[in-house]
This record gives sequence, structure tokens and C-alpha cells, in this order.
Amino acid sequence: MRVYETVSDLAADVGAEIGVSGWVDVSQKVVDAFADATGDRQWIHVDPERAARGPYGATIAHGYLTLSLVPVLLMEVYTVTDVSSVINYGADGVRFPAPVRIPARLRGRVTLASVEPSGAGQRVVFAVTVEVEGESKPACVVRVTYLMIP
Repeated sequence: MRVYETVSDLAADVGAEIGVSGWVDVSQKVVDAFADATGDRQWIHVDPERAARGPYGATIAHGYLTLSLVPVLLMEVYTVTDVSSVINYGADGVRFPAPVRIPARLRGRVTLASVEPSGAGQRVVFAVTVEVEGESKPACVVRVTYLMIP
């Protein structure tokens, strides 16, 4: 994990890959819980027997489940010690190039895209690629923006 004292210290790494998270396990139990929470119980996610005969040969994680793991992956890559708040500002360019066949292990590869002043703080943009262990294509690519307030 990279530890930055200030957002200004973080800004020095704009354009650089700042780290890769550890692996996160995604099991059928996790997928089922996400399906229950969102109401998206499509068979491709929650019916292992039917999904085994489907296009991916297994159940797959919801794309939004994969996206929802991005903050967890980011927390393993960096921290800024001199901020009082980090607020989710948004996500841009979300794409899901490949399915996440269950069970799976995911990790995030993080590049610091930009740091810009914004009101009381700084808008910080990370380019995140969510990789699937053993797969050549990423499960998700996204640019996430946080507002960091000192």
C-alpha cells in the first residue's frame, strides 16, 4: 500500500500506476447476496445448473457487483493520511469487457489519472482495471472520481 501524507503528495504521481490490490474472492454466496440486495436474480447469476449450460459455462457476477468492489480494491492500494473526508464523486467510462465466472478472484490495478482543485478540496481521478485471476481480459475498466477534503 502506498501512503501519502497529503493530496499534494499524491498529485506527484499523476500518470503513474500507484499499485495493485490483493485478490478478492467472489463466490456464489457473494453473488446471491448481491442479487438479494438489488433484486436482480437473473438465472445467469443465481442458477448454477442452468448457467452451466449457458453461454459462459457457469454463473457470472453482476457487472455492478464487480463495479461495487472498486472502492474496496482502492483501499488496499493507497491512503492519504491528511484528509478529513473522501467522498465518492462519480464514475466515468464504465465498461465490462469480460464476464466474471464464479468462483473467481479479482484484483484492481490502479493508475492515478488526475488531481484538480475543487471547492473545499481536490477532485482525484483513478483509472481502475479490475482483473480476473487466470483471464486475459479485464472484468471492468472505470475512471472513478473522489472529492478529498483536507
